[in-house]
Amino acid sequence: MSWITDANIWISLLTLTALEIVLGIDNVIFISILSGKLPPARRGRARTTGLLLALITRVLLLCSIFALAGFTAVLLVAFGHGFSGRDLVMIAGGLFLLWKSVHEIHRSVEGLDHEREAGSAASFWSVIVQIVLIDIVFSLDSVITAVGLAQHIEVMIAAVVLAMGVMLLAAKPIGDFVNRHPTVKILALSFLLLVGVVLIADGFGQHIEKGYVYFAMAFSFGVEMLNLRHRTRRASALKNLSVRDPIKTRTQN
Repeated sequence: MSWITDANIWISLLTLTALEIVLGIDNVIFISILSGKLPPARRGRARTTGLLLALITRVLLLCSIFALAGFTAVLLVAFGHGFSGRDLVMIAGGLFLLWKSVHEIHRSVEGLDHEREAGSAASFWSVIVQIVLIDIVFSLDSVITAVGLAQHIEVMIAAVVLAMGVMLLAAKPIGDFVNRHPTVKILALSFLLLVGVVLIADGFGQHIEKGYVYFAMAFSFGVEMLNLRHRTRRASALKNLSVRDPIKTRTQN
């Protein structure tokens, strides 16, 4: 129990937990959008199942640290660049995110989401399989970060569990908010599109600092919040005006 009094372990745990939460934001967004394709009664179960499977995946990856060390060895050379197993997983995950994001943006823009009846909604397990596949890609990035920041497997697992607990609490409000506002959903899908590009670039050896990506996401999200507030205030003002002067309101509209 000497670790209780070791300040370095506590600092590593807090730092790693914070980073795991930040790295898990795109994962939560992806899970929220996928679970939104299900009937409302099954969305909560899908989010919880997806995140719990994500936790199991990350713990298993952490327990295979030595295998991960060999996962960065060059497997093949193409176009003058050596590709490791990690690179291939990143490229495959990035391509999947690009395809999924473009597909969902197309459905939203064309209004096809509104045509989906309850009986033709996505099946529960097809959503879960997609969540597990993309989480393997996100987990790989997260686990490699954990291995680089902490020396104790117990600290890594504790940080992953704490971060997953925070994401479990945040998944429902984030999912409800995204599904309630169509423009925010488009913005979230654009974030995933950007993450897909970053993953592919990383797989080809062109590293892009995540700080730049997260800053762009935060700035865009802030602008969208201002737009939402403006639309809400405008709708409220028009509603009040319609009560006082319905003829004038119809003329403005």
